[in-house]
Amino acid sequence: MAIGKTEKQEVIKKFGKDVKDTGSASVQIGIFSTRINEITEHLKMHKKDKHSRLGLIKLVSKRKKLLSYLKRTNEEQYGNITKDLKIRV
Repeated sequence: MAIGKTEKQEVIKKFGKDVKDTGSASVQIGIFSTRINEITEHLKMHKKDKHSRLGLIKLVSKRKKLLSYLKRTNEEQYGNITKDLKIRV
């Protein structure tokens, strides 16, 4: 359920300023969204996996906090991220 190195590099390349930009809010939101999508697919097949469901809830919460931070600091980038990742706001 963890994303691979190549998937993470693609997200960094797409949302980051450069290849080494791993800590910016937009990159973290992209990585969290990728993991959320993978866990959601896992839970569709394994409906009784309560531990993964708890992890999913924690990831969604972390992403929500980062999105609110990004909205406060850089509203233009916030709009681009939500549109690009198709996140409901």
